[in-house]
Amino acid sequence: MPDKDRGMALPRKVEIGDITVRDGLQVLEHYFPVREKLQLLEDLILAGFKHVEVSNFGHPKYLPQFKDVEELLTRLLNSERVGSRLKQNGGDVTICTITINEKAVQRALDYKAKHGTGPDYLLQMVSTDEAHHKVNSGMSLGDYWEMTERCTKMAHEAGMKMCGTVSTIWGSPIEGNRITDLNKAVEFSKTYLDLGADYIEQADHDGSADPARVYQYFRMILDKSIMGKWADPKYHLAHFHTSRGMGMANYLAALLAGMNRFETTLSSTGGQPANIIDGTFIGGTGRYYHFEHLFSGLVSTEDFVVMCEAMGIDTGINIPRLLELGRLFRDDFLRLKPQDKKILLENVARSTQLSLGKIKSLEESDDSLSSLVDEATKKVSAFSDEPVERIYGNMQGLLSGLAKYLKWRAWAPSRSETLLSGVPPSPNLKDLIE
Repeated sequence: MPDKDRGMALPRKVEIGDITVRDGLQVLEHYFPVREKLQLLEDLILAGFKHVEVSNFGHPKYLPQFKDVEELLTRLLNSERVGSRLKQNGGDVTICTITINEKAVQRALDYKAKHGTGPDYLLQMVSTDEAHHKVNSGMSLGDYWEMTERCTKMAHEAGMKMCGTVSTIWGSPIEGNRITDLNKAVEFSKTYLDLGADYIEQADHDGSADPARVYQYFRMILDKSIMGKWADPKYHLAHFHTSRGMGMANYLAALLAGMNRFETTLSSTGGQPANIIDGTFIGGTGRYYHFEHLFSGLVSTEDFVVMCEAMGIDTGINIPRLLELGRLFRDDFLRLKPQDKKILLENVARSTQLSLGKIKSLEESDDSLSSLVDEATKKVSAFSDEPVERIYGNMQGLLSGLAKYLKWRAWAPSRSETLLSGVPPSPNLKDLIE
C-alpha cells in the first residue's frame, strides 16, 4: 500500500520487466544474432530483472527477427551465467515468449514437450480497435476470443501461464489517430481474466495515451466495484510507448493510480516489428503506423529505474550495472558496424536496382534522396506488378532509412537521458552521484 506520509501516494516497491530482446529489437531493421541476444538477456538478469521477454513464436517468414527462438530459449535455459536463476531451473526469474496465434502457441507447446522445459509465460493480444486487431492478428475479435480461450487452457495444461494483452486502450494508429473507449478496454480485461489469463498487459503500443486518461483508466481497473476480484495490481502490468514524449509521465500517472508492475526497454527502443531487415524487404506486419517508427519505443529502462529509485521506490535493480549495460547496448549493439554497413549497402542496392556508388552517396549528403527514390521507383516498377504508389513508399522508406543509419552510424539513436546526464542529485541516490 502507498505510504501517504511521503507526499505522493507511491508504492514502496515495483516490479519492472525488461523486454528489450523482444520488443526492443523487433523494430530495428537489423538481425541480431543469437549470441548477442543471449548476452543481453544474461546481463539484464544479472542486473536484477526478474522477468524478461525472450522472443516470439510467430512465423519466421513474416518475423525473421525471431527465427532463432528455439535456439535462444535453449541457450538461455542452459546458460552457465544465469541458467540457475531461471524459474524453470529452480530460480525466481520468469521468461516470456509471444504467441499471437494458435500455431505459435503450438510451437511453444512442442518446444516444451521436446525439451521438458520452456517459457514460464506465453502472451496473446487483443486490440479494442477491431481494425488494429485485424491487422495485428489476421482474425476477427470474436474468433480470437474463442482461440485464446483454447490456447490459455492448453498453456495451463502444459504448465505454462498466459498473459493477455489489451492494446489500443487510449487510441489506435490505424486509419488515422482514432480515439478509443476506455470502458471497452476494461471489459476486455475482465474477459481475458475470466477466460483464465494469469495477468493483463495493459498496453499503449504506439504512444496514444496521456497522463490524465492513464490515471483515469487504472483507477477504473483497480476499482472493486468495476473489476471485482480482478481489482488488484498483481493482475495488471503497465506497458507504455513514448512516441509523443509522454511515456514517463504516463508511468508516473500509473504509479499514482496504484500500479506497481511495469515493462521497459533499454535506450527506449521498441515498437511495430520491422518490415525491412538489413536492406531487404520481409513480411513484417505491414506499413509502419508512424513514419518515424524508430521513435515509438517504450520508456527507457535506464530512465524509469532511476526515476523510481530517486523517488524512494525499490526496484531491486543494480543501477551501476544497469547503466553499464545501457552504455554497452547504446555503443555496441545499436552501432552500425563496418560488416553490417557493407551488407546493408549491398542489399539496398539490390532492392532498389541502383548502383552501389549512388547508394553510398547518401553517406555524404541526403540531398539526392528524392531523386534516388524516383529513380528506384522507376527501375523497380519496370519488373513489378505492385502499384506504383506502394513501390514509391517502399523505396522512400528503404532509402530514407539508409540515409539515417549512415548519418547516425547506428541502427537507432539511444533515447535514454540518464546515459547522457547521469543519475539526478536525489538523496536516495547519493551513493551513486559522481
